[in-house]
Amino acid sequence: MKNQWINFFYGIVKVTIRGKGMERFINDCIRNDIPVWNVRREEESLSFFIRLKDVHAIRSVARKNECKCYLKRKAGLPFLIQRSLKNSGFIIGFGLFFIVILLLSNMVWGIDIKGAKPSTEHLIKKELDAMGVKVGKLQFFIDDPDTIQRKLTNNIQELTWVGVELIGTNYHLEVVEKNEPEKITLSGPQHIVSKKKAIITKMYVEQGQPAVTIHEHVREGQILVSGFIGNEKNQQKVAAKAEIFGETWYRAEVIKPIETTFNVFSGKDKRKYYLKLGSFHVPFWGFNQEIFPSFEMEDDVRTVKFLKWSLPLGYVKEIYREKEVVKRSYSINEAKEAALNDGKKELQQKLGDEAEIKGQKVLHQSSENGKVKLIVLYQVIENIVKTTPIVQGD
Repeated sequence: MKNQWINFFYGIVKVTIRGKGMERFINDCIRNDIPVWNVRREEESLSFFIRLKDVHAIRSVARKNECKCYLKRKAGLPFLIQRSLKNSGFIIGFGLFFIVILLLSNMVWGIDIKGAKPSTEHLIKKELDAMGVKVGKLQFFIDDPDTIQRKLTNNIQELTWVGVELIGTNYHLEVVEKNEPEKITLSGPQHIVSKKKAIITKMYVEQGQPAVTIHEHVREGQILVSGFIGNEKNQQKVAAKAEIFGETWYRAEVIKPIETTFNVFSGKDKRKYYLKLGSFHVPFWGFNQEIFPSFEMEDDVRTVKFLKWSLPLGYVKEIYREKEVVKRSYSINEAKEAALNDGKKELQQKLGDEAEIKGQKVLHQSSENGKVKLIVLYQVIENIVKTTPIVQGD
């Protein structure tokens, strides 16, 4: 009989018959559509297997024959369940133990933060707590590591980068903080010189002898504050220290398309949920929704864990976000203003927060191939201080 393993779920019974006409008994079973298999002769008897649901039918066959029929061995899922019910306390206890271990294996048991100062670590823990990332929380109800990483970087200004990794039941965070300006260490006598061509706009000399005045033009490398103080008879060398800002100039070329096409999210989304069984995904919610013509799909896969092993079970959440194609057109003047703003933002990022863009002047403007091209001179106020040590012979 083919696919005998399926009968395990329905129940199997071993039958032994003795008496006259045992072969006729087997033939009558087959004529009555009672499948038999593994037929064996055992001295003065025959044994074979039947399905549990055919027990009543085989009894009617036994009445028509001179053989005596004995039900010897029972096997299969129904009998296994029956025996289990007799030991229900053990089964329930084992089931509860398995559920508790399963829950504990999918909880957060530790959050390890490396590379952060105590104050920054406190901010990170506070933000994680607001996102629901805390010890004792089930991992299924927490954002995935990429989302946690993005939220921390966006919400905490002190962070340059943070790496989030889930290993077992612990979250490990590697933090890189923003570099603060290093304090100048006065290692010895030094001058302060200009690091570029500029017009002095503001000076504050803490130590040393000023060599220039406000509104004075200076060249690159020119001494702004001397490290020599006193008169010729009583001259001393010191480490000059000052804050000096000057007006500098930057020339930039900025190009802006008059027409731009780009994709934006409309804010609408649809979600589908699947049960993950090995490599198969079985939909159980939202699978009959109609998807947007243009979309971006994001999937979140969560796997059930048991102790240190990942089981081939879990769930998958697919998020379909609707995208729209937007076409933006500028007039020549609008494109010019947008180009100036883009150039200013790009320059400000290069200079840092300490510098100030005071003004701008368009040196050349042209329009061709659907683009506006500008050559701009930016007027900037920035720190022009650079130190140089005083050497023998100065």
